[in-house]
Amino acid sequence: MQLVDTHCHLDLSQYKDDVEDVVKRAAEAGVERIICPGISVASSEKCVSLAGKYPSVFAAVGVHPHDADKVTEEDISKIRDIALTSDKVIAIGEVGLDYFKGYSDPENQKKLFRESVILAKELDLPLILHSRNADKDLLETIKGTDHFTLKGVIHCFSGDIEFLEKALETDLYISFTGNITFEKAANLREMIKHVPLERLLLETDAPYIAPVPVRGKRNEPAYVKYLLDVYTEVYGLTAEDVARITAHNADQLFRLGMEENGKIAYPIRDVLYLNMTHRCTNRCCFCTRNTSYFVKGHNLKLTKEPTVPEIIDAIGDDISAYKEVTFCGLGEPTLRLGAIKKVASYIKDKGGKTRLNTNGEGSLVAARPIAGELAGLIDSVSVSVNAFNKENYDNTCHSVFGVEAYGTIMEFVKECVKNGIKTEVTCLDFVGQEAISNIRSMAESTGAIFRLRHLNVVG
Repeated sequence: MQLVDTHCHLDLSQYKDDVEDVVKRAAEAGVERIICPGISVASSEKCVSLAGKYPSVFAAVGVHPHDADKVTEEDISKIRDIALTSDKVIAIGEVGLDYFKGYSDPENQKKLFRESVILAKELDLPLILHSRNADKDLLETIKGTDHFTLKGVIHCFSGDIEFLEKALETDLYISFTGNITFEKAANLREMIKHVPLERLLLETDAPYIAPVPVRGKRNEPAYVKYLLDVYTEVYGLTAEDVARITAHNADQLFRLGMEENGKIAYPIRDVLYLNMTHRCTNRCCFCTRNTSYFVKGHNLKLTKEPTVPEIIDAIGDDISAYKEVTFCGLGEPTLRLGAIKKVASYIKDKGGKTRLNTNGEGSLVAARPIAGELAGLIDSVSVSVNAFNKENYDNTCHSVFGVEAYGTIMEFVKECVKNGIKTEVTCLDFVGQEAISNIRSMAESTGAIFRLRHLNVVG
């Protein structure tokens, strides 16, 4: 399991006697990266020192809003110098606004925060943000940066749903601490449901807020694993899924240099997906590969198409571990029809179940009807349609086969049903309610199942 603790104060005195053991225990728990954010000049210097000593530790530098009354211009200059002198500085933070504690005057806090935001912009670093009872001012400060897109995370999130939605609109990531495991934190667990998993990070905020079952003890990075129980229930994924996706999120935001090689076979929940090809007969306007090669934290970018032996080797012998094996990937799997048939035969011989996710154009690719060839090898087929007539399909999906592709797709659906293959027709919600109703009726008239999917939610 691959975990990242994006917020842990290893520089504080609570770790003065055993920081090396703490880092070691984190590694044993699967924590591959730890981010140590500074809260003052001295703290930032210590975070950088720890990052230099331990390969898994990275530093953020900044001055906490609690110290805004006593911060000087020289302090800000020193923070800049610290950031420029270490390769392990990956963010500006912990910075922000805190009107709840009131340790510093709000105007001084806003001045310090503006300077921190400018520094992050000038150094092209993301922000690690602290916000308590200051949500509006925090977001306005971030937005007022001359159209320069700032990235960052609001750590230890404690705001309301309105703040959460606006933060997500501003492309910020969100993280919660061990308090989400507390019995009386139902409101926080409800808040998590509104955060797309692709925008979630893990954190401990150690040494504070230790999660159940270690509540009351000194917190440490190894305990970040206890947050997974909450997230798996909220997102309906496995602990491995959540760990992988949040680690990828952290790597994307903070550039942590984590190894993410392209996958041939990649598990999500209890299904194993096969990355057959990057080639496709369509150029869909909504295709996720227009923006990313990652699906649920898996890197699907391959340098070459995998051979049949490579695919079978990636699957392994234990097919029983999965509910089904799905031919999928970044492209159109039926462009490798021969490979599908050989690999599916292997899976069936091992007692496994198979699914094909397709745009339905395989008969056009092969220049012959293929549903009969798939019968007995493929248990179920999912056909992505997203249109209710040929003109609309051509405008949305831009098939290489032109405007007549739609008719062949619908014939493929009918032939799959006729050949005893469990068949579903899917469409994305962006097409509108009228189109959804028409596609549903069309699918059901062929004997297929209809399934509505959500734009940009893959895997």
